[in-house]
Amino acid sequence: MSTAAAPGGAQGALTDAGLLSPVRAGTPAEEAVSDLAWLQAMLDAEAALARAQAGLGTLPEAAADTITRSARADRLDLRELALAARETANPVVGLVQALTRVVAAEDARAAEYVHRGSTSQDILDTGAMLVAARTLRLIRADLGRTAAALARLAAEHRNTAMAGRTLALQAVPTTFGLKAAGWRQLVLDADERLARIADGGLPVSLGGAAGTLAGYLEYARIDGAGEREQDPGAYLDRLVEAYAAETGLARPALPWHVLRTPVADLAAALAFTAGALGKIAIDVQNLSRTEVGEVAEPAVAGRGSSSAMPHKRNPVLSTLLRSAALQVPVLATGLVQCLVSEDERSAGVWHAEWQLLREALRLVGGAAHTAVELAEGLSARPVRMHANLMLTGSQVVSERIAAVLAPELGKAAAKQLLTRVSAAAEESGRPLHELLAGEPALQGRWSGEELAALCDPAAYTGGAGALVDRALKRSNRVGS
Repeated sequence: MSTAAAPGGAQGALTDAGLLSPVRAGTPAEEAVSDLAWLQAMLDAEAALARAQAGLGTLPEAAADTITRSARADRLDLRELALAARETANPVVGLVQALTRVVAAEDARAAEYVHRGSTSQDILDTGAMLVAARTLRLIRADLGRTAAALARLAAEHRNTAMAGRTLALQAVPTTFGLKAAGWRQLVLDADERLARIADGGLPVSLGGAAGTLAGYLEYARIDGAGEREQDPGAYLDRLVEAYAAETGLARPALPWHVLRTPVADLAAALAFTAGALGKIAIDVQNLSRTEVGEVAEPAVAGRGSSSAMPHKRNPVLSTLLRSAALQVPVLATGLVQCLVSEDERSAGVWHAEWQLLREALRLVGGAAHTAVELAEGLSARPVRMHANLMLTGSQVVSERIAAVLAPELGKAAAKQLLTRVSAAAEESGRPLHELLAGEPALQGRWSGEELAALCDPAAYTGGAGALVDRALKRSNRVGS
């Protein structure tokens, strides 16, 4: 085993730089869910709580101001907090101690009001919702750009015929415009799900030690809540409302320490988004195959090169998207599993969520950012689409021909004729319409020109154009 020092020193060796997760490396979402961002979100939660309490008169305004000014991640030692968390099983205990020291250095009296009546889970869960809200804004903005690019592709290629494929084989013709419209539909569906989460599905966490908010009420009484002592429910309503307003998060119906609906819903929406982008990715990969060549990813110098085969330009962007699409549902399963939380605070289930949630957010954030470049730079190749469509000598429209012949010959006879003629076309390489023209049963019923038109794949795309038009009427106002 090598004992050589890691490049970048000890601190560099401890940094998760994305080496094994290139889909999110260097993207905005990666920064939005970093340890530093998570720390700042928890500090924001602490500061917002102090301001909410001050607004209700149960905490001095000056103390809330000092706590807010002091709640900056750059004033704390991130690594020290991480190591301290091993002694308490969560990072908030050490954070509160460190923040209290920073506040005390400015105002010893204000330090008494840090984390007033609160508990670790209130701060970490509220911080997690802040991180999620900030990351979802980035993801939705990228989904908006992706949807717009796909709308342009769908409109441009509304009537560009290509082979529709089922079970990996050519089936009947479709259009590239309809395929792009379908991709866009999935992106819009994903954004709708994320929008529902962002609008009311990311709540503050305020429950106190065991979900009764007793500590908040007791400190309010001690700090002079006055008439509010007589109506604890009214005070709690005001406190939760004020906290929600200070953070920009939603107000929950109940404390949710062990009612993990917000996390489970977020996980499901993230998994759907990853899958939607993964569908685009796998289609692009298949259409980019050397033997197919119907689309190409945007060309960037040096991208997609092989370490062993200089001639290759691999579909890197769709590969990154697909990697995220395969990982996020697994993470989401773990998060939904955490609904099974015991008692009023879980020993291990809550803790298991943190890394799973962070990874799901940054993978989807990375995938959404990657999808923008893929969609905006994707090249369609209509000439190759047409060539592939003609590979079967018009057998791809056998469904249409059978429908036309059946009233004249009978359904069973028409199918038997087409089966025999299609096999002959495949064996001989001759166009299907030429072989049909020589069939005795069809003599005098259709001219050669009519049979040729009947066998034209580009003329058998059904309602593809109308479906594209319908799909494009769906609003593209996503990410807002």
